[in-house]
Amino acid sequence: MLNYKQLHYFWAVAKAGSIVRASERLNLTPQTLSGQIGLLEDALRAPLFLRVGRRLELTETGQLALSYADEIFQIGNELEEALRARPERHAIPFRVGVDDAVPKSIAYRLLTPAMELASPVRIVCREDKLVRLLVELAIQRVDLILADRPMPDEANVKGYSHKLGNCGITFFAAPRLAKTFKKKWPHVLDAAPLLIPGKDAAIRIPLMRWFDVHQLRPHIVGEFDDSALMQAFGQAGIGIFIAPSVIADEVRREHGVVVVGRTDEVTEQFYAISLERRLTHPAVVAINDTAHRELFATLVAS
Repeated sequence: MLNYKQLHYFWAVAKAGSIVRASERLNLTPQTLSGQIGLLEDALRAPLFLRVGRRLELTETGQLALSYADEIFQIGNELEEALRARPERHAIPFRVGVDDAVPKSIAYRLLTPAMELASPVRIVCREDKLVRLLVELAIQRVDLILADRPMPDEANVKGYSHKLGNCGITFFAAPRLAKTFKKKWPHVLDAAPLLIPGKDAAIRIPLMRWFDVHQLRPHIVGEFDDSALMQAFGQAGIGIFIAPSVIADEVRREHGVVVVGRTDEVTEQFYAISLERRLTHPAVVAINDTAHRELFATLVAS
């Protein structure tokens, strides 16, 4: 069984950057720390540190061990807080992975209901590529993933995709740029400067197919994995950009841009991916209910 005291000594040295500094903080001798870390390395059958001059550097195994140690001791701190606090005041941690293709505004509006539950919830958000978030889900380092697509068939993870909703897309441009367009929609896009989502975004292929169907050849001047960065470039007048129609009014107000056109022939879809076939976590249930009854339902009603 893993010796957690030795793991804590390793964690302290990794954080301090040297055995001497860690020994001062822990009130132990450097020899004691070195000996305990050596025992941990023997148990793991791999070195955790390499000495480079006077410095200690983590090995690949050490970096992996540190990432787990960070989480172990964070959970330990949460346990202490839970035992000290009154049960009704303890915030339940809710760890969410957000696919970086999901617009920040959509993620915020989907997650807000979880913060309004009767039982307090503390949200921990991690943004990354979907493929890496699925690994985090598999080892239960996140409770839920918000993504712009269902879980890929080839993913080696036993999880379930729950569709939250879908909507068309709206095209925006800075007012000065919009005034230069003379053609009618959608031909205004032909040869116009355009900012598009990166190749990993689910909307990318349907969008390019839609251009082909309508014989449009926009001048692509930028590709972005981060939708917020794409909107910032669009606000500066670099090119036309897209956003889900469900947040069109918000994008227009916040960025001072105008609507060039919209289409429902291309849709953005949003999913909650979890290890549960049937949603039971109260925060996840709140997110699912609000998505269906309010966020995406308002677009259909309008």
